[in-house]
Amino acid sequence: MDRYRIPPGAGADLSAIDPDSKELFPGGKDAGRERLKALRVELRELQELLYAEGKHKVLVVLQAMDAGGKDGTIRHVFRGVNPSGVRVASFKKPTPEELAHDFLWRVHQEAPATGEITIFNRSHYEDVLVVRVKELVPEDVWRPRYEHIRNFERLLAEEGTTILKFYLHISKDEQKARLEDRRDRPDKRWKFSPGDLEERKRWDAYRAAFEDAISETSTEHAPWYVVPANRKWYRNLVISTVLIDTLRGLDMSYPEPGEDVTKYVVV
Repeated sequence: MDRYRIPPGAGADLSAIDPDSKELFPGGKDAGRERLKALRVELRELQELLYAEGKHKVLVVLQAMDAGGKDGTIRHVFRGVNPSGVRVASFKKPTPEELAHDFLWRVHQEAPATGEITIFNRSHYEDVLVVRVKELVPEDVWRPRYEHIRNFERLLAEEGTTILKFYLHISKDEQKARLEDRRDRPDKRWKFSPGDLEERKRWDAYRAAFEDAISETSTEHAPWYVVPANRKWYRNLVISTVLIDTLRGLDMSYPEPGEDVTKYVVV
């Protein structure tokens, strides 16, 4: 999966990655879905091991354009995991209380605990994306936040958190199709917002903001992956594979009890 990982200092060029790609899993949609079923079983086992061992923490950050597939990624990649050890934190428009604190205040409270996987559906990156594009704060406020974010993620990593950040890379045409689908399908219409059309007009500005944010904050301890996401099955496979490879690399094992429990008789 290193094909999609942005090395520190390399810079992110979204035009260099085809959002419609399926190059790493050329077998097609049906084969991809079968592969995902097997990966779900392994992820479930690794997540149980993570929870039982109680030594590591995992943070998964999902960012995307509107209709980029963050909810769908969570639903499909994490299907079947034990909810006692997996948590989703969503970051919407800040409340008055949150605005009264620094921009990382609300985020730090949602960081994963030991033995836990936490998924950020949007994240602290909104404070270098939305505020920049909509000019909610001046550049001399949002630009220093790159360094604050790097330091914050370094703190989490040094305290035992494994961080994986995914940008779900869709094309403008794909976003159009997904927004039209939301508009036209009764079961999806609740997700459609006229505000999404206003945000779509800022496509180029958001794309530039994403490229800068990814370039400035992809580090060894908190890497960004730019994941082709036009094909939902391919997106799910890439993210599942990165996550499983990372969990395998933690070299986890089930803890041994403090005494020989085999001597006990259950009656």
